[in-house]
Amino acid sequence: MLRFISSLGIDLGTANVLLYAEGRGIVVREPSVVAMDRNTGKLLQVGADAKRMLGRTPGNVVAIRPLRDGVISDYEMTERMIATLIRRVSRFGLVKPRVVVSVPSGITEVEERAVIQATMEAGARRVYLMEEPLAAALGANMDITDANGGMVVDIGGGTTDIAVLSLGGIVSSASIKVAGDRFDEAIIRYLRRRFSVLVGQQTAEEIKITLGSVVPRPEDLEMAAKGRNLRTGLPVDVTVKASDIMEALLPAATEIVEEIRAVLEQTPPELVTDISQNGIVLTGGGSLLYGMDRLVTERTRIRCNVADDAEACVAYGLGKSLKWIGTMQEGTLNLARRKLMAE
Repeated sequence: MLRFISSLGIDLGTANVLLYAEGRGIVVREPSVVAMDRNTGKLLQVGADAKRMLGRTPGNVVAIRPLRDGVISDYEMTERMIATLIRRVSRFGLVKPRVVVSVPSGITEVEERAVIQATMEAGARRVYLMEEPLAAALGANMDITDANGGMVVDIGGGTTDIAVLSLGGIVSSASIKVAGDRFDEAIIRYLRRRFSVLVGQQTAEEIKITLGSVVPRPEDLEMAAKGRNLRTGLPVDVTVKASDIMEALLPAATEIVEEIRAVLEQTPPELVTDISQNGIVLTGGGSLLYGMDRLVTERTRIRCNVADDAEACVAYGLGKSLKWIGTMQEGTLNLARRKLMAE
C-alpha cells in the first residue's frame, strides 16, 4: 500500500539503487537499469525487469545503465528511474519528501549538481548529499563519533571508496574506479583471450558470483558458461574454473589493496595505530568476493572484516542520517557533524 513518506535515503549506485524510507527500512532494492522505447521515448521497465533485457532488446528498445563509475552518465534516464522508484513506494502529498543521496567521495562539483538536479526533478523537496564511505560506516555500525580512528572500504559497482574516519568526519580518503564492473570486464577479457569466447556482461557477473575469488579456494570449482566463439561466430559452451577466474580478478583486486595502503600512508600515525587495533571494515557487493578480506589482511597486516549485509550498508547509513536531516546543509557534502558528535 502506498503512503506518504517525508524523508528518504537513496543509495544511487552504479549497479543497484536502494531506497530507505523513514520508519519503514529498505523499501526498494533494484538494479540500476532502465529500458525505453527509442522511437517514442516511453519508459518501459526499471530495475530487475529492465536488467533482464540487457543485450536482448530489438532495435527500437534500448536497455541501459544510466550511471557509470558511480556518477550520472545519462541525466534524463537517471531522473526518470529515481522518479519511478519513488512512486512505487510513496504517494506524493502536498509536501514532497526530503532526500539524502549517497555519492562517491571523489565526486566533482559538476557531478554533484547533476545528482541534486536529477533528484529534485524526480520529486524531491530538498536534496542532501552524503559521501558513500561515511554512510557505509554508519550502516556497518562503526563508532565514528570519538577520536578512535576507523577505516571503511566500500567496494561498489562502479567505484571503491576508502576512508579513515574519526570524530564524526573523514580524515583521509580516496575513490577509484575499480570495483564490481571492473571485475566483470576482467572476466570478459580473460575468457576472450584464453578461450576465444565472448560472453555478455550478465554472464560475466554470474561467473563472478559463482566462482569469483582472489585467493585459492579449498576446491577448484567449475561451471559451464555460454558465449560466442570468436573464430566461428557460433554459440559455444566453455568450462570455466575458479582458478581461471582468480587469475582474471587478482590484478583489479590488487589495485584496490594498493589504494588502501596509499590511504594508510596519508593517515596520521595515531589513527593508523587505532585502525591496526580496530581492523578494516569492508562493505559493498564487491567485498563479498571470496577471499577479499583475506587479501586485504595479508597485504596490509591489519585484520579485515566484511560487514553484515554488506551490499546494503550505505542504504542503512543513509537511513540513520535521516534523524539529522533537519540540521543538514542542503546540497553540499555533509553529515551535520555537530549533531552526530552530540549523539
